[in-house]
Amino acid sequence: MYAVVEFGGKQYRVEKDMILLVDKVKSESDTLNLDKVLLCSDGSAVSVGKPYVSGASVTASVLGKVKGRKVRGFKFRRRKKYRRTLGHRQDYLQIKISALKTA
Repeated sequence: MYAVVEFGGKQYRVEKDMILLVDKVKSESDTLNLDKVLLCSDGSAVSVGKPYVSGASVTASVLGKVKGRKVRGFKFRRRKKYRRTLGHRQDYLQIKISALKTA
């Protein structure tokens, strides 16, 4: 059983007990309800939404906030003695899919 959900402008294929890194959002509660389900499958039947499957939802629990790997940026101007190194680490929200509810 799996589903394709839309969260934060991106699409994710999720299954039960799957750990997922999504873009950080403000969440005061320990659970998230992902109700924008684009597709859900129970093994034999596949439901495709137009654009979303009505009555389907995915429940996820928040595990915590994590940082991604460091990405280096480098600026350079030749013959001008100009060099700059930039670093960035993206913030992510780590969630665990706890339940899939189909229509």
